[in-house]
Amino acid sequence: MDQEFAGKVVLVTGATSGIGRATARRFAESGASVAAVGRNETALAQIAGEIEQRGGAALTIAADLTRTEEAGRVVSLALERYEGIDVLVNAAGHIASGTIETTSLPAWDAMLDINVRSVFQLMQAALPALITRRGNVVNVSSVTGLRSFPGVLAYCVSKAALDQLTRCAALELAAKGVRVNAVNPGVVVTEIHKRGGMDQEQYAAFLEHSKSTHPLGRVGDAQEIAELIYFLASDRATWITGGTYSIDGGRALTCAR
Repeated sequence: MDQEFAGKVVLVTGATSGIGRATARRFAESGASVAAVGRNETALAQIAGEIEQRGGAALTIAADLTRTEEAGRVVSLALERYEGIDVLVNAAGHIASGTIETTSLPAWDAMLDINVRSVFQLMQAALPALITRRGNVVNVSSVTGLRSFPGVLAYCVSKAALDQLTRCAALELAAKGVRVNAVNPGVVVTEIHKRGGMDQEQYAAFLEHSKSTHPLGRVGDAQEIAELIYFLASDRATWITGGTYSIDGGRALTCAR
């Protein structure tokens, strides 16, 4: 693999599974030092091994990003080890079912805490380092940030807010040389839906149904999303900022069906 990110530091949240894990591995393959953030220490040890096997350097940080003090601690630990941050990838996320009638206030708050508030805090905490290195941020949003879907109200709102946070921050930070973009995946095979309440049978049925709701006829793979994140963070995308990029097999183009 190329060594495009040799000497650079990439901080990835949600690095123990799904899109975050694939992203951490992708940057490692290009020689990056990766600060991998997650809640599960066993899974963190596994991703550290995968990063090192691919030629990157690994720092693992166990953190619950819904806790106010954690963003500052995560950034401080990354800077203590690596003395800089070039890329921040906010891949940690949460999904749960609920409508306008059934979503409780605690469920609403939990969704916004992890999907928006923690991203805002991490961006703020990492900004001095990103400005110093003229780095960039890539946020992992969703097709639900661009289109509305029934039954996942709080999730849709959180991802729409994340898209707007991305655009506003991009405008405000452009003069300082910091780019901010987001990717908006459709259905991707990860653990997020099962963590959100689906059992194995329900998830299998959901994936099968999703073949018909995505015009390309299949769901996505986490590695495909990682490749777009990697591109947006790279020097090949130095004139791109404020973008929210669909990577969804055409899902955002469709109407209800």
